[in-house]
Amino acid sequence: MPEAATSTRQEQGFVRGLGLFDSTMVVIGVMIGSGIFIVSADMSRLINSPGWMLMAWVLTGVLTLIAALSYGELAAMLPQAGGMYVYLREAFSPLWGFLYGWTMFMVIQTGTIAAVAVAFARFLSILFPPVSESHYLIPPIHLSEGYAVSLSTAQLVAIAVIALLTWTNTRGLEYGKIVQNLFGSAKTVALAGLILAGLFLGWNRQAVHTNFTDMFRLGSYDPSLGVAAASGFGLLVALCVAQSGSLFSADSWHDITVVAGEVRNPTRNIPLALTLGCGAVILLYLLANVAYLVVLPLPAIQNAPSDRVATAMLEAIFPGYGPTIMAIAIMISTFGCVNSLVLAGARAYYAMARDKLFFARAGELNAAHVPGWGLVAQGIWASVLVLPRTFNPATRQYGNLYSNLLDWVISAALLFYILTIAAVFRLRSKRPDLPRPYKVIGYPVLPALYILLASVVLCMLFAYRTSTTWPGLIIVLIGAVVYLAVHRK
Repeated sequence: MPEAATSTRQEQGFVRGLGLFDSTMVVIGVMIGSGIFIVSADMSRLINSPGWMLMAWVLTGVLTLIAALSYGELAAMLPQAGGMYVYLREAFSPLWGFLYGWTMFMVIQTGTIAAVAVAFARFLSILFPPVSESHYLIPPIHLSEGYAVSLSTAQLVAIAVIALLTWTNTRGLEYGKIVQNLFGSAKTVALAGLILAGLFLGWNRQAVHTNFTDMFRLGSYDPSLGVAAASGFGLLVALCVAQSGSLFSADSWHDITVVAGEVRNPTRNIPLALTLGCGAVILLYLLANVAYLVVLPLPAIQNAPSDRVATAMLEAIFPGYGPTIMAIAIMISTFGCVNSLVLAGARAYYAMARDKLFFARAGELNAAHVPGWGLVAQGIWASVLVLPRTFNPATRQYGNLYSNLLDWVISAALLFYILTIAAVFRLRSKRPDLPRPYKVIGYPVLPALYILLASVVLCMLFAYRTSTTWPGLIIVLIGAVVYLAVHRK
């Protein structure tokens, strides 16, 4: 083990038990959840063009891979628990690190854990109908006209999944790693099986002709965008707004940098894991969308029941069995995804607590050499986020508050990504003395390209999705107030 790795282990008390395969499975595990099976419906409605919908996924792939290469340099240079919190702290100031950690704990990590756990419960309901979001143990208690809290059997299952995986991860890294590798491998095989089924068993000549003849034609865009139909500028807006779906589906790939303190030979394995994991998932996502397009005409994708595009595709291939097959695949995928998210999140709070910017207990390791208190705190807050419901008086339908929270922080998360890529430039100037075992390929062009492209996407989101962007900034600004109060104390 290199001297730097040994030193980090002695300072933090973590056990470096993650090898290259384990680290790659963490990347794959947090990326593949339920989004890839659903978001293409909304993206296709926004863009209304088969070819340009694929290009939206290509844009997501370019952004993700450039970011992964850039994060590889930061992770190899600062191979310690905390990930983006550490990079922003070292490059800019503790304030920026705290703002990311605050948003991560309040919404990004915990909200995603809640969302993916409920997705597991929703698809379990297909196999076991008593598990349902409308089968209440505690009926909705309205807090206001638009909000309520409830406890349904589906919510109870989601909380049970969070509690189970929180408990297994408090037992030590080895337990979390076993669950991660098992379900990460299974979900990869399941997604590959879905793709092969679509390409080889579901090939629909009519769909192929409809979707791939003049596939880059400009259609009319979603009216909510307020842009001219079939215009070049409208296409740019649609592609950027659609990124909120595809980027969310491919998000959290950087969580391996949060657990850097537990990766063996991190200066080599983290950059490799980021590249291999992100590359594999982006390829699978592109192929999955190609599979959708060779089986289903674009209107069928746009109008898939409950936006479940993958289920609609399998139902076309295996009539009567599609929902069951897809439910099993998504349950495997979401269970593994929750485990990855639970495993990674507490390490960031550990780093914050060591800097006296979070509860002190979160900066302690338990007997199993993991931040047990931080894991429990994360699990409790994620479970709390499962309970609130949104309510639409016009339709009398209930939604989930965490869905709104996640929509709100998409832009905030993208802002933090841009800042972290900028940290590559900042630290090369500020800390040229730090060893850099790996340097980002294509520097400075590729990191600068990411900042440019992501900034365009961010500006379009602020301009054309104001209702889901400004609230995210408010959450960040509240974090600034909290930071000032903590700092003063």
